[in-house]
Amino acid sequence: MNVEIWSDVICPWCYIGKRQFEEVLKHFPHGDQVAVIWRSYQIDPEAPKHPNTSMDKVQMTKQFGDPALVKVMIDRISTLAAEAGLEYNLEKIVYSNSFDAQRLIHFAATKQVQDAVLERLLKAYFTDGAAIGDQEVLVQIASELGLDADETRSLLAGEAYTHEVNADIKRARMLGIQGLPFFLIDEKYSLTGIQPANVLTDALEKAWLDAHPLIDISGNREETGACEIDNGCFPTPNQNT
Repeated sequence: MNVEIWSDVICPWCYIGKRQFEEVLKHFPHGDQVAVIWRSYQIDPEAPKHPNTSMDKVQMTKQFGDPALVKVMIDRISTLAAEAGLEYNLEKIVYSNSFDAQRLIHFAATKQVQDAVLERLLKAYFTDGAAIGDQEVLVQIASELGLDADETRSLLAGEAYTHEVNADIKRARMLGIQGLPFFLIDEKYSLTGIQPANVLTDALEKAWLDAHPLIDISGNREETGACEIDNGCFPTPNQNT
């Protein structure tokens, strides 16, 4: 079963949603048979690739919404992050363009470390205050996770994985995605935003049953003997004689 998740490294809800989904997957009976595929999106393609050390008022609004409610939103996000076991230092955020980070995530998928790289990028942005729009910061993160620094630096300097990122964004628009994170389970069930554990679990269970329907091959119950729900019991052939 496939679960595709559209997210952005600079989306505060995406890190929380990732952690919540991971917790649900731990308890899902078929979790080891679920392939999680991370898809790219940008909530602000105009964010600076070479950011300043702090966010200005316009960037704060883009990141957290209505200027009058910024503090309320920051407090709420921080509380939910803490409940998910995450440490958010939102006052340290260096508002950054995430396109190159998304390219790195696609590269990491070819090396089987996509989830680890995404996790490290999210921590770098929301906890450490790293400028994830800076290619050298991305190279350092890649190196920490065992990716070759020279190879990473070379691909980031070029256009590698640009097509893949744009393809994810285009598909998101075709699907009519209205918010992040966005979960698509086996191309049938979708969920937008962070969700309660029971909602995520129900979606996984429905998708699993759709893909693995139960087929009764027991034959005629009147001949073999069985008690039907709300319909009485049928004797076995031996009991008829």
